[in-house]
Amino acid sequence: MKLQLLMLTMGASLVAITSGCHKKVAAAPPPPPPPVVASNPPAPAPAPRERAARVAEEREPAPAPVVAARTSKALEDYLNKLLDAYFDYDKADLRTDARTALNNDSSELRSLLKEFPNTKFVVEGNCDERGSAEYNLALGDRRAKAAQEFLVQIGVPSERLTTISYGQERPICTDHNENCWQKNRRAHLSASN
Repeated sequence: MKLQLLMLTMGASLVAITSGCHKKVAAAPPPPPPPVVASNPPAPAPAPRERAARVAEEREPAPAPVVAARTSKALEDYLNKLLDAYFDYDKADLRTDARTALNNDSSELRSLLKEFPNTKFVVEGNCDERGSAEYNLALGDRRAKAAQEFLVQIGVPSERLTTISYGQERPICTDHNENCWQKNRRAHLSASN
């Protein structure tokens, strides 16, 4: 019984498919209009390809990727002027030199905020290689938040700043000595997209 029902269904589907696929006969094109003789014949219309090219030229906007690349470059140039705030070993307190660096950065950061009103900025917390990865992530988070709080206190809008901790994952120096480790214990400002 199931086999008969299946065969009946397949047969009905086949009839429906083949009956819906008949070909239409193309109508003959209408005869061309009779030639008109005029004293000043109009200029010939451009060929279809020429019209398409003219329309494309008229509608083509200024290339946005170039503007975006210039804007991105300007933002990168601004960010490269900012100083990092450095921390003592196993500390998240802002040192005097770190406060000075962030204070000096605040005027540049205010300019960035005005020039790039849709950009948010990230305060990145970083650590040296000593300590466990989990410990350094937590320490980097405390460092980023300390720098963020200081920037907010001196007038940077908090809604434009976020924090992230990279712990020991983004060193700028890979030697194994105090001079190098000091360079990695920092809060760094970048733009988020």
